Amino acid sequence: MSKLLKVEDLHVSVEGKQILKGVNLSINPGEVHVVMGTNGSGKSTLMNTIMANPVYEVNDGKIYFEGDDITSEGPDKRAKRGIFMSFQYPDEIPGVKLRDFLRISREQLTGEKASILKFNKELSSEMEKLELSEDYADRYTNVGFSGGERKKTEILQMKITNPKLAMLDETDSGLDVDAVRIVAKGIKEFISDDNALIIITHHSQELLKNIDVDYVHIIKDGKILETGDASLMDKIALEGYEWIGE
Repeated sequence: MSKLLKVEDLHVSVEGKQILKGVNLSINPGEVHVVMGTNGSGKSTLMNTIMANPVYEVNDGKIYFEGDDITSEGPDKRAKRGIFMSFQYPDEIPGVKLRDFLRISREQLTGEKASILKFNKELSSEMEKLELSEDYADRYTNVGFSGGERKKTEILQMKITNPKLAMLDETDSGLDVDAVRIVAKGIKEFISDDNALIIITHHSQELLKNIDVDYVHIIKDGKILETGDASLMDKIALEGYEWIGE
């Protein structure tokens, strides 16, 4: 069976500055991968490149998804393949209600028009789980939402669109303890044998304490220099990153 995601010798630059300098990564369905590293090490660059953000230029290497070379594909095609990315700072979308944004997003990704009644029932259920008041569904997407509410709407979008690969960029950043608990619960409910997850986090203990992590990768100076199991997070918490690559 083909890997869900395979990144081979990926070199990426932004505005002429080299950020990734030969990243290799393989992910199978059912796996949870955590990516850690200091600010500027290349974590978000890796996620954005997998999602085909045009700001990030691939200078060398390949990205494969379910065995297909997607290196030259745009973000819309990758999204339709089942790749999703939540953002560290989700944007506001004035004039577009959250309910409509989520329904149309799913219809565009699946090519299937959902029953509005059935969709609204599912949306209400998922919002209740994330402790989001249902009236937020009829507000413009993220407009006037707190940081925590925006992060919850990202998890809501992930659950509604049900991607094969979800990438979460510091979803726990800026959240209080209760919000982290709710978001972590939503992430855990999403995980199955049919999908995979990549999580970037600086505060792994709280977000991931009830999530089974398969692999932890440490990026430093644009390369993955250490890969291990969940115990690697504990070592980083105690010793920091200075020893990486020594």
